[in-house]
Amino acid sequence: MKARAARKAVVEGAVAVTDWITHGRCLTGLLLCLYCTASHAGVLPEDRADAMYHSYNGGGVEVDGPSILVLKKIGESVALSGNYYVDSVSSASIDVVTTASKYDEDRTEVSAGIDYLYGNSIMSLSYTNSDEDDYEANTAGFGISIDMFSNMTTVSLGYAFSWDTVENNTDSSFSHKNERQNYSVGLTQVITKDMLMEFTFETITDEGFLNNPYRSVRYVDEGSQVGYSFQPEKYPRTRTSNTASVRALHYLPWRASVFGEYRFFDDTWDIRAHNIEAGYTHPLRGRWILEAKYRYYTQEKAEFYSDLFSGQDAQNFMARDKELSEFNSHTASIGLSYDFIQDGWSYIDRGSITFQWKRIWFNYDDFRDIRDTSSAPGKEDLYDFDADVITAFVSVWF
Repeated sequence: MKARAARKAVVEGAVAVTDWITHGRCLTGLLLCLYCTASHAGVLPEDRADAMYHSYNGGGVEVDGPSILVLKKIGESVALSGNYYVDSVSSASIDVVTTASKYDEDRTEVSAGIDYLYGNSIMSLSYTNSDEDDYEANTAGFGISIDMFSNMTTVSLGYAFSWDTVENNTDSSFSHKNERQNYSVGLTQVITKDMLMEFTFETITDEGFLNNPYRSVRYVDEGSQVGYSFQPEKYPRTRTSNTASVRALHYLPWRASVFGEYRFFDDTWDIRAHNIEAGYTHPLRGRWILEAKYRYYTQEKAEFYSDLFSGQDAQNFMARDKELSEFNSHTASIGLSYDFIQDGWSYIDRGSITFQWKRIWFNYDDFRDIRDTSSAPGKEDLYDFDADVITAFVSVWF
């Protein structure tokens, strides 16, 4: 629970690598297939196995661990998948060092899924369990995608339900529930023989204990030696968020591709966010593929967030989580892949190794570094930090 934000950054790094493989190979390959033949776009995933290592280091937080993914078809209509994911967290972040002590914890995540192909449709079921010392999360999901208009258009619908349990390592009687529902709809369209576009919309509803039981807010206290004191955060028990995005991939004549994305987010906590991403994938001589990517993210603060409240219990809801503040981030990443098996070897049809390095710069506009004791409360330096995300994995198709 304490380091879920850091874990989110690591997961985004892993997803970015997966997206790179998708953009650089699968979608480009799909464009070539559409250009050359009228083959069906609705197909089951290939049999494959991935072994991944991820690492996040930034802002006093270190997260690392392995992941194993296996995809296997059963006949022509069914595909099974399983994933085992582990990470270890060591945190001395600004949230921790200013109100608590450094900690270490582990998390294990296990997921399973099944895809069923019927005509031009694929129906999917999935289940995920994530377990750590003070947080257990469960998610069950269903999705369907349908190809139509000679496989030039794909429509997808999805629903997922999550039920989580939040605990507190310092209070054995503390136990709260969270429930989350996720609705999504997407449209993928072949625009030309060289271009694909995708439009998605997602709504998430949350209900339950939605804040971190360890985090505190600070308020003006003239009786305190430093001019302020702390009290526990208090969040609303409901939240609804909406995300709309558009993505495009364009294939270039020299077997390269460019892609871009814009995503808009808003919620009932009055957060508004914009995300812009662009990248270029280029095949090198031999078996190498190179990708470069840039991402810019900016958001407004939640309506009940403040770095320094006017007094104790100043309002009904109070938060000082920096991820709910007004901030922006810049991310630059570079990835490199090498096919060490192209023409098959024994039971392996193809094999590749992938490495990605990502650098993230976080800049907070309304969250102050209270380790700056030379300034008056509310006048401390604004907080910023950099983070590195490294992801490496080996993939084999069989």
